[in-house]
Amino acid sequence: MAYQVPEPKIFACTQSTALGEKIAAAYGANLGNVLFSRYSDGEFQPSFEESIRGARIFLIGSTNPGPENLMEMLLMIDAAKRASARHITAVLPYFGWARQDRKDKPRVPIAAKLVAKMLETAGATRIITMDLHADQIQGFFEKPVDHLFASTLFLPYLKELKLDNLCIASPDMGGSKRAYAYSKALQSDVVICYKQRAKANKISHMELIGDVTGKNVVLVDDMVDTAGTLTKAADLMMERGALSVRAITTHGLLSGNAYERIEKSKLQELIITDSIPTRDNHPKIKVLSCANLFADVMHRVHHNTSISSKFIM
Repeated sequence: MAYQVPEPKIFACTQSTALGEKIAAAYGANLGNVLFSRYSDGEFQPSFEESIRGARIFLIGSTNPGPENLMEMLLMIDAAKRASARHITAVLPYFGWARQDRKDKPRVPIAAKLVAKMLETAGATRIITMDLHADQIQGFFEKPVDHLFASTLFLPYLKELKLDNLCIASPDMGGSKRAYAYSKALQSDVVICYKQRAKANKISHMELIGDVTGKNVVLVDDMVDTAGTLTKAADLMMERGALSVRAITTHGLLSGNAYERIEKSKLQELIITDSIPTRDNHPKIKVLSCANLFADVMHRVHHNTSISSKFIM
């Protein structure tokens, strides 16, 4: 009799429960039962309320700051390891702390490397994530990493808009590779913004490299935090003669007064994924769900089939 591969079990951290439910539904499974007990001082303890012995499990949770989100993931991985799970895959729609991927000045940490090592030490046997802030973060892991691209969601949406005189833009020099990849896929022009920062989340100067006169511009980035860069870039491009400016960013951190900046800016639309929970029904924000993408890749990983078709770029 042929051996039947048992179906995996899917669990979610508390802040990613809504996305976890969507992913589980797209996979064709129910979200597993995990209970979080909390002490009055803030300490918490996850407990799997069903057997996971010998099973492949997927733990879904973005690790965006504050530190509780990362700590939840680490404790769930450790609990799964100690409960004799066979494979433990950490599904991180957003890999937090990724902006600290190198020493950009003396006496600072490389937090992305530290987080990678913490996940592996806790017991993760595989990582699935999407649009890392820097591709080389994959090299911080010794375990397999499936690095997905939200372009599989964004490119069909942009094609449906049927924008004339389309121009792809990068809001900074670091995102130029991503912008060129989108421009190649869409057969459009590309421009780049050059910015100088006074400090983190504070731009002192921005200039535009390229011509946007008479064009419908789409800014492309991996994340939007305070929205300072995107809104400043959008305003600059409208001043330089653009017909419209949209932005697509995979991870909507949207901290501080980001929503107010977006509301007051010349941005016509901000398109993000649901990798991180956001406010509902903001008039300028369009959310595309990444649930089907993750569910499909999880299914392929579990059944040991290729996922290369999911890498549009």
